[in-house]
Amino acid sequence: MTVKVQSESFDPGQLLAKLCEDNSSCGAVASFVGLVRRGSEDVLAMTLQHYPGMTERQLLAFEAEACRRWPVERLVILHRFGRLLPGEPIVFVGVTAAHRDVAFRACEFLVDRLKTRAPFWKQEETATGSHWVEALPDDDIRAERWD
Repeated sequence: MTVKVQSESFDPGQLLAKLCEDNSSCGAVASFVGLVRRGSEDVLAMTLQHYPGMTERQLLAFEAEACRRWPVERLVILHRFGRLLPGEPIVFVGVTAAHRDVAFRACEFLVDRLKTRAPFWKQEETATGSHWVEALPDDDIRAERWD
């Protein structure tokens, strides 16, 4: 199991390959890659801030909760911080399990937790200025199903 918070970019394909390496007992792999999108306001960049130490502890708690709920074999959560440009990867979540249902559910659970409960703050830069990104009501509704 791996949890990492970093400013450097990453290659999702390499992370996926490492997750599957020497893992012949797994029957399923589910992954998610979140990217900075330009959006409706023509985003020029997004800056993600976090509390070092606190963020890693929270992500480890998400990992532990996923492993309690499902028989996960391997799990990776990698989340970036700092200034990112449209098209750059923000987050990678990868899960291996014996069966697809476990891998899908654990991956979706982790993405919902990251979206609604991880201590990251996002600020978008547009041609008209910068603003903080607010949580969407739909994100909270999706996350509540796991409670």
